[in-house]
Amino acid sequence: MKVYISVDLEGITGSTSWQSTNLGDPEHTAVAAQMKAEAMAAAKGAIEAGADEVYIKDAHDSGRNIDITGFPKQCRFIRDWTNSPDSMLGGIDSSFDAVLFVGYHSPAGFDTNPLSHTMNRGNNYVKFNGQLCSEFLMHAYYAAELGVPSVFLSGDKALCDHVHSHDPNIRTVAVKEGLGCATINITPEEACTLIEAQAKEAVLHRNKCHIDLPSTLTMEICFKDHYRARRASYFPGVTRLDAYTVSFTGKTVAEVAAARMFIL
Repeated sequence: MKVYISVDLEGITGSTSWQSTNLGDPEHTAVAAQMKAEAMAAAKGAIEAGADEVYIKDAHDSGRNIDITGFPKQCRFIRDWTNSPDSMLGGIDSSFDAVLFVGYHSPAGFDTNPLSHTMNRGNNYVKFNGQLCSEFLMHAYYAAELGVPSVFLSGDKALCDHVHSHDPNIRTVAVKEGLGCATINITPEEACTLIEAQAKEAVLHRNKCHIDLPSTLTMEICFKDHYRARRASYFPGVTRLDAYTVSFTGKTVAEVAAARMFIL
């Protein structure tokens, strides 16, 4: 069995400040160590459920945050960026049996994590078919179009609720909750215990998970700077809705993902 794990940082236990998200910042060291611990917990859970190949994507910023030493031998690591529309699922294909998301966060437009954003900090929101879209949903749709079910997510509480609105069968672990600029976190040890247990159950029951794909997909992006909307409007198929907002409609998720790669 072949499993893909995508690991972000803003939904990791304890991550709270933007400084802690930057490679090389003193605050980054502790959060990156917990990022590794939570990724390893998910990998161990997947292996306990029968996975004999586990691909782990460092999906935050530089793509080089996780120290890859000490992982089980079944693991393979995707570091840095593939420069392709699959983005935070770089290298995924239909040969995978399940995808797990670790350390994911609320999208731009939510006030439930001080680090809420969608792909970058240059937009006020991204919507899919009129609803606020998270990085989870973008990539879960991408995987679903390949026939790969999204089965597990850890991150902030509001994102877990967002996930269940799309598929209540996806196993989640809420490791934190946002409150203004603050976060309320469970202990790092408890987070890893829960992630390992729920990742195992998620992979064992992967056939219960299914996200419905829309027949057409309209992506709407509201930028913080008007010049970015102007620039995006020159991409084929993009419509400028107002000074800050553009939209793009595609017949496939892959088509929308390719547009996002160039305009967001």
